[in-house]
Amino acid sequence: MAGKVYLIGGGPGDPELLTLKAHRLLAQADVVLYDRLVGDRIIALIPPTAEALYVGKARSKHSLPQADINTLLCAKAKEGKQVVRLKGGDPFIFGRGGEEIEELVEAGVSFEVVPGVTAAAGCAAYAGIPLTHRDYAQSVRFVTGHLKDGSTDLPWEELVYPAQTLVIYMGLTGLAETAIKLMEHGMRATMPVAVVEKGTTPEQRVFTATIADINDVVLANNVVSPSLLIIGDVVELRDRLAWFSKESLVKKV
Repeated sequence: MAGKVYLIGGGPGDPELLTLKAHRLLAQADVVLYDRLVGDRIIALIPPTAEALYVGKARSKHSLPQADINTLLCAKAKEGKQVVRLKGGDPFIFGRGGEEIEELVEAGVSFEVVPGVTAAAGCAAYAGIPLTHRDYAQSVRFVTGHLKDGSTDLPWEELVYPAQTLVIYMGLTGLAETAIKLMEHGMRATMPVAVVEKGTTPEQRVFTATIADINDVVLANNVVSPSLLIIGDVVELRDRLAWFSKESLVKKV
């Protein structure tokens, strides 16, 4: 039987945010390659009959280089295996899914992409922060906190824009520099910011401050990855809309 690779978005952590399709394919997998950002409760859903391979990556510390992951996906599928590539969030939003399917196409390996709830949507919802709002934000911008070369050389002028919510993935690294650069390019020092640590999990913590003070708050509270930054006036709605969020099910801060 021909093998196939499924690039599955596992969402930001809560297993109940898995799609029905993702859950079904995970239960049928012969091999599962999973990332560092996949939640423990989702990893627990990997069937005991499947070969579970950790291929997670942290900044400057890769358990397996991306090129080797690509090769492994192809090799396992060519053995006739049903291979699940399980990623935190969504495969196509800072999940390097595009790089992996390039390799699969070149190798002639059949594949399918199963979208997942991206961290921005999941973490914002569980923190009670709407990413858009008629009165505060008519657009959302997603960026990563560090680029391929490890720098934070972002298009700062484009990120400071009226009525826009800015969401920064992997934003703890270089947070102090990011805050300074945004203010240097016109962001007001009182702009509200939220940091959502381990969003949608029982360990979720949410801290709010201004862009001028957020780095001090993060350091004072020993905030760790994975954490998501939400920058914009919509953050002020959190207190008003706290009843709406699922934060009642997780640890309140």
